[in-house]
Amino acid sequence: MEFNAKEVKDQVVRWIRDWFEVNGKGCNAVLGISGGKDSSVAAALCAEALGKDRVIGVTMPNGIQPDIDDSFRIIRHLGIRSYNVNIGAAFDALMAEVESALGHEASNQTRINMAPRLRMTTLYAVSQSNNGRVVNTCNLSEDWVGYSTRYGDAAGDFSPLGGLTVQEVVAIGEEMGLPIDLVKKAPSDGLTGKTDEDNLGFTYAVLDRYIRTGICEDPATKELIDRKHRLNLFKLRPIPHFDYTEPMAGE
Repeated sequence: MEFNAKEVKDQVVRWIRDWFEVNGKGCNAVLGISGGKDSSVAAALCAEALGKDRVIGVTMPNGIQPDIDDSFRIIRHLGIRSYNVNIGAAFDALMAEVESALGHEASNQTRINMAPRLRMTTLYAVSQSNNGRVVNTCNLSEDWVGYSTRYGDAAGDFSPLGGLTVQEVVAIGEEMGLPIDLVKKAPSDGLTGKTDEDNLGFTYAVLDRYIRTGICEDPATKELIDRKHRLNLFKLRPIPHFDYTEPMAGE
């Protein structure tokens, strides 16, 4: 069945309104603005659902962000409020303290994941100081293969794009008239210097088709996607906890 971007966009807008009625009546939507498709589309959906005065975008460069003008451009395009919080000094200070305690350099994965976790801390600081609710901007494709940082960009209070693939998010962005170069910007985590697809080892087009149809012609790619999905399911589940059962009398 063909994806109807306008119909789905309207459904997401209604869902956001309904969610806020129950979970934050009168509150603001607070989200990080990277200048890519996900944050741009999520911000636009929230602006349509709640009004632009109730959406707050936060730019969070780690020192210098070469493409930060893209973030400012979507903020201006939507006419939303914004804050710029540079996490560079906090990142450097925390990394120095961690490495001092360890007595050796932190792992590369530690360095990669620390920035998004500091950004989520920043978003909650801004949100709690502005009667806000934090928007998770991850899409279904990223979540499917765990391409997010747990307690970083994978966190948030609600997820308007969590049921939509990359290509569906792009289609909604086009439907909403967002700047096309931002909507179709090559996805990149901004951390490794590579695109998402370089890091994953397959394209989002292939992944999205597999998610929606179960079809993937290349067996090696199918196995890679399945493996990533299995290994990263824990990111989508609540934290496992021990359930205490009180012993019955006489036991």
